[in-house]
Amino acid sequence: MSVVYLIRHGQAGTRENYDSLSDLGRQQARALGEDLARQGMKFDRVIAGGLTRQQETAREAMSAFGNPPIETDIGWNEFDLANVYAEMSPHLCAADPEFKRQYDAMQLAIAESRGAHEATIHRRWNECDRSVVMAWVEGRYPIDGETWVAFEERIYDAFTRLTASLPEEGNIAVFTSATPIGICAAQTFGLRDGRGLQFAAVMHNAAITSFRVRAKEVRLFSFNVVGHLTDPTTRTFR
Repeated sequence: MSVVYLIRHGQAGTRENYDSLSDLGRQQARALGEDLARQGMKFDRVIAGGLTRQQETAREAMSAFGNPPIETDIGWNEFDLANVYAEMSPHLCAADPEFKRQYDAMQLAIAESRGAHEATIHRRWNECDRSVVMAWVEGRYPIDGETWVAFEERIYDAFTRLTASLPEEGNIAVFTSATPIGICAAQTFGLRDGRGLQFAAVMHNAAITSFRVRAKEVRLFSFNVVGHLTDPTTRTFR
């Protein structure tokens, strides 16, 4: 039996520079690696998506294992929220005065935060986030970038390629993001209708979700594990 560990990146940067790790994010990643090393965990392969926050989380965590090689597979990249905002928000502002009010208030809060990592605007999803993502998922407006359907298929492909190449026994670590993990977790229950977002919405930074694979059968074994973050104040969602 093989086990795939999908690991969410540590706390990221601010909304203006999200594809990075905060100081806390690096701390979370190191705590993860140190805890796994104490348990005597061994990994046959270590994979990370191509995003900076995914790569940095992998490097910080794997430093506890002597910095083994890290493969890059961009199939595990998170969707591009900045592009979704750029594509969806003009349509939503034109169609919904309440969304425009919320969007303008968010932009003001971002400016007033002056890049402070701890500012609430950078650490919580808000109604604007939910609205633009749902408009994208539902295909409500045309988009030049990656559609939700294409994104979901990309994640299915990355997960299928991985599970098809596994040895009979072994441990594989994949450093990725919340939505890819949520999609994979939902898939094990036969859910391919966007409900992977519901799994992603409750996921902590640097959390571990594991899947047991035997004879190509994939089962969710654990979800959103953060026992390595012993201080509750280090358990974050964004």
